[in-house]
This record gives sequence, structure tokens and C-alpha cells, in this order.
Amino acid sequence: MESFEGILGTILPFIVLFAIFYFFLIRPQQVQQKKHKEMIASLKKGDKVITNGGLIAEIYKVEEKYFSIKLNDETITRLAKEYIAQKVDESAS
Repeated sequence: MESFEGILGTILPFIVLFAIFYFFLIRPQQVQQKKHKEMIASLKKGDKVITNGGLIAEIYKVEEKYFSIKLNDETITRLAKEYIAQKVDESAS
């Protein structure tokens, strides 16, 4: 019985440490990634977005892996979906 208690005493701090990492680092990051994927999937033509580079653009066309974005009246370019940081909330301004 002493060896079981010794092993448990050795392993228990690692289990507690993993639980702390999971609930304070890993799980919140997974939740944030899920919300970002849902936001990307919900974007449609006409939505205004902010890119990871800080540009504010309008979605011109939704493609499978890219968005065609409109930077101004003359400039339309393609942007990979993962480079969208957030959707601009028009009602907040």
C-alpha cells in the first residue's frame, strides 16, 4: 500500500498542474477559436471586417478559402479567411 500512496503523491501535483493549465489556458483558447471560426463562417457580402494587419475592408465576394475584399471603390483583392481578425460592429459606432 505504501508504494501506491507514494506513486499517488508523486503524480497528484502533475494532475493538478495539468488541470490548472487546462481550465485557465487551453480551454479558453479553444472557446475563442471556435467563436472565431463561427464568425468567419457567418460573414457575407457587404459585411465590414478588420484584418489582422489592421485594414478595414468590406467583403465583396465569399469564396471557399478566401474572401474578395473591397478596400475602396477601386481596389478589390483576395484575403485568406484566417486573416480576418473581427467583424466591424456598425451599430456600436
